[in-house]
Amino acid sequence: MSAATPIPEHVSVWAELADLDHTLRHVEVPLGTGTVRTRVLQAGAGPELVLLHGTGGHLEAYARDLTGLARDFRVTVYDMVGHGWSALPDQPYTIDVLAEHLVSLLDVLDIEHAHLSGESLGGWVAAWTAAHYPERVDRLVLNTPGNIANKPEVMHRLRESTMAAVLDPSADTVRRRVEFLFHHKEMVTEELVNLRRQVYSRPGFVQAITNTLVLQDPLVRKDFAWDPSWVSRVHAPTLLLWTSHDPTGGLDEAELLLGWLPDARLHVIQDAGHWPQWEKVGEFLDVHRTWLLLGKDPS
Repeated sequence: MSAATPIPEHVSVWAELADLDHTLRHVEVPLGTGTVRTRVLQAGAGPELVLLHGTGGHLEAYARDLTGLARDFRVTVYDMVGHGWSALPDQPYTIDVLAEHLVSLLDVLDIEHAHLSGESLGGWVAAWTAAHYPERVDRLVLNTPGNIANKPEVMHRLRESTMAAVLDPSADTVRRRVEFLFHHKEMVTEELVNLRRQVYSRPGFVQAITNTLVLQDPLVRKDFAWDPSWVSRVHAPTLLLWTSHDPTGGLDEAELLLGWLPDARLHVIQDAGHWPQWEKVGEFLDVHRTWLLLGKDPS
């Protein structure tokens, strides 16, 4: 490579982690009457911060942020039950199950309480955990939590696009699913697409994603849907991290949450879609430091 040829800002997931001391392992996490083999990455030192990915996702969703966050936090990122390279037990992965898995993971890792930052489905799980296990949660970041208004058309689009990619994990189909997450679709790399293809091709993953997508069924969703009856019980100081081009919900839905949450602020990242942690790394890191470390409104 000549000196005139710039090195891309993002080379690969491995390059993002290459200079970060971290551990990557599987741990057995109690859930119901059994245990779930759960993939976990940890790095850094400081206040505990747990990151939660979205529907059909995996911990690499935060690859671009881990080195920066690990300068200020003890960061834990993991594959939720039924996702990534964690185990795929055949049961519905409703929000209460995902929250129970998270709390059990905290127990296994000897984390008494932590900040939680969740993207999309992960934000829903983080908020539910804060409402039902308040002693385990310090501060919250709800990152593009999506479809707060429980719109049927949004549920249908997510269900159909995700299932199509899992049933046919070809490069083109999976690329369309990953591009849905981005405003700048040129940032979707072959590596990201192939990581998803590998996850979607795991034995048993069709049933696993079916068990995840029950949350897009209005009859199942009604017991867990965003609603002031439980959202108002979230007393952890909460930052709503929205974007200008989130395909799953607009600022009108952020306003709903601002009205329901006892202690919440809103910060909007411009020129980003559903994955600001990938598209706008610097702002994503600054927001987390300001809100979680300094307790200040980043806006």
